[in-house]
Amino acid sequence: MSTRAAGRCPIPNRAVRLLICLLVLAPAGVAGAAGPSKVVGGARAIPMDQALQRSLLAAEAVIHRRGKETCLRGKLTNALLGLSASCEAAGQRGGLCALADQAVVQMGWSLAFMDSTARQVLELMPTAPER
Repeated sequence: MSTRAAGRCPIPNRAVRLLICLLVLAPAGVAGAAGPSKVVGGARAIPMDQALQRSLLAAEAVIHRRGKETCLRGKLTNALLGLSASCEAAGQRGGLCALADQAVVQMGWSLAFMDSTARQVLELMPTAPER
């Protein structure tokens, strides 16, 4: 008998589980609705200023290598998932929102992809949120 708890997901990384949920559930939501769809269990929308702050901190962490690659990947993924959800909730569609939407559906986040995405986040940040 397995020592793993029943009902537990075998994928340990929360960000990877969220991404898989988005990839699996999003097409069904899009096909079933005429307007924008929300993924059940997807990232929670938070106020835009908080989503921007999290994205800024995650981008800086990636660029300055403040952590292991897997941790940086999770931090950036979670930040961009949150930003994407917040953009949708606020009805925003600007460059940073589009970048977040594109990045969260990208498979296989290499370090080069994370660097490029982090630099784009910093370039597209409207103004540096207060720290």
